[in-house]
Amino acid sequence: MSIPCLDVAGPSWGQFLKAQAEGIVACDFFHLDTITLARLYVFAVVEHTTRRVHVLGMTAHTTGTWVAQQAHNLLMELGERAADIKFTIRDRDREFTDAFDAVFRSEGIRILLTAPQAPRMNAIMERWVGSVRRETLNRVLIINARHLRNVLAEYENHFNKHRPHRAPHQASPLRALPRPD
Repeated sequence: MSIPCLDVAGPSWGQFLKAQAEGIVACDFFHLDTITLARLYVFAVVEHTTRRVHVLGMTAHTTGTWVAQQAHNLLMELGERAADIKFTIRDRDREFTDAFDAVFRSEGIRILLTAPQAPRMNAIMERWVGSVRRETLNRVLIINARHLRNVLAEYENHFNKHRPHRAPHQASPLRALPRPD
């Protein structure tokens, strides 16, 4: 069952995100055109608490079946950590079918839909899309899907292991900072 919005009497969206950050993943698509003008769609997920990004896949033609398979792949990649996820934030793209939602629901994960025309409701994911564009994709001419896969794998590694993030006190998602003396 998708949750279109939160109860008005409850916490604000920002308060909810802060309180539940450890149990939230957010997902979204973005696209880019190669130098041969082929359009490729990239599907990625970010874990709210650590800001760790998972580039799940890319394709020239998104389908509900393909997106559902990427959700299965994510849960397998997360392994035991998938049990900590309580919510998945997604927008209302047509690619997010009932099969996609069912993958998460089968693990007890609730789907939160963002409001139409409200990118700030999925701000962490949108910020990552902006970062990958500014820091990499706007500076590199992508030749084909294989080239894009290599570029994004390198950026994902950099983002998760080396790039400092403001939210976790300048640590990267997979490298905690040492405790102060």
